[in-house]
Amino acid sequence: MKRTPLLLSLALAIAVSAGCATLDAKQREWIFQPSDRSWGGAQPTDDMQDVWIDFRSQATGKAERLHGLWLPNDRAEAPVLLYLHGARWNVVGSAGRMRRMQDLGFSVLAVDYRGFGRSSTGLPSEATAAEDARAAWDWLAQQQPGKPRYIFGHSLGGAIAIDLARQVPDEQGTMVEGTFTSIPDVISTFKWGWLPVSMLVTQRFESIRKVPEIGSPLLVVHGSEDSLILPSLGRKLYEAAQEPKQFLLVEGGSHHNTNSVGQSLYREAMASLFKMK
Repeated sequence: MKRTPLLLSLALAIAVSAGCATLDAKQREWIFQPSDRSWGGAQPTDDMQDVWIDFRSQATGKAERLHGLWLPNDRAEAPVLLYLHGARWNVVGSAGRMRRMQDLGFSVLAVDYRGFGRSSTGLPSEATAAEDARAAWDWLAQQQPGKPRYIFGHSLGGAIAIDLARQVPDEQGTMVEGTFTSIPDVISTFKWGWLPVSMLVTQRFESIRKVPEIGSPLLVVHGSEDSLILPSLGRKLYEAAQEPKQFLLVEGGSHHNTNSVGQSLYREAMASLFKMK
């Protein structure tokens, strides 16, 4: 998610008095920035398995298909993790984070939302991304019965993870990194954040309202040098959540490298909060 283009585009929408449908579609484009590109270019995924998740969407009324990458852990009894990526880059771009989460003890499933990578085409929305996450969660339950399941979301994926976690009763824990309280709150941190655009935001991702409904342990991670999603938003999100919870501020971490810089801190936090060895 880029800071300036999003706000300028919203301001432009006000200026030209765009219709509601057009404004909604533009917001979905700006927020998700769907593509088949990978962060850092093509990355090797030879140690991962391609998986396909088929389901019927209530939002579109059509049969849809998600592409995912499955990275099993060597330990047969390892818990499983659903990895939900952020905007702009496809699932292959998350290969590095997937391997780090595997190193922390998980078997990892990461999926592309519709409109990304090799998943079904179409412009994603808050509603369809929620459906996609739930379809992946249900697939994990079918493929890995009896295994403890956790949820992880980075950036925009953190908002999708929180929405999923508050709806399902069987998650053992949730982790979000570099995420926010709501899209209007993110806009308010921009240089032109004083503009009255909040009422026009249709893709609101109001995690601040949803996070108190999570019934499992929650780990909120933020990099101290994150200039895209300010750490204060992560802290505010954490404060709104119920116990048990933990806030982890990774010194020197940016929006993109906190998972790497804070690997050892992740391990300590997971041992404390999730009782993982």
